[in-house]
Amino acid sequence: MSNKPTPVFGLADGNAFYASCERVFRPDLAKVPIVVLSSNDGCVIARSYDAKPYVKMGAPYFQIKDVLRQYGIQAFSSNFALYVSPPL
Repeated sequence: MSNKPTPVFGLADGNAFYASCERVFRPDLAKVPIVVLSSNDGCVIARSYDAKPYVKMGAPYFQIKDVLRQYGIQAFSSNFALYVSPPL
């Protein structure tokens, strides 16, 4: 019998994670619906809860610009360095 510890793995999934990260660093966005776009600003990769009724996940940015304007939804380029950084 081995005394070697058994590795334990965990998985965490955050709802609207990238959008939530943007709000943590921009408190002025707390009441503003937001979407986060892919690396090339091609499509939506995250939506705040208040943006979800108006924008589908994966929607191409060029197709939803009018919807964003109509409902006051702010779009942000993805910032993966921010999303993986440890808190300061």
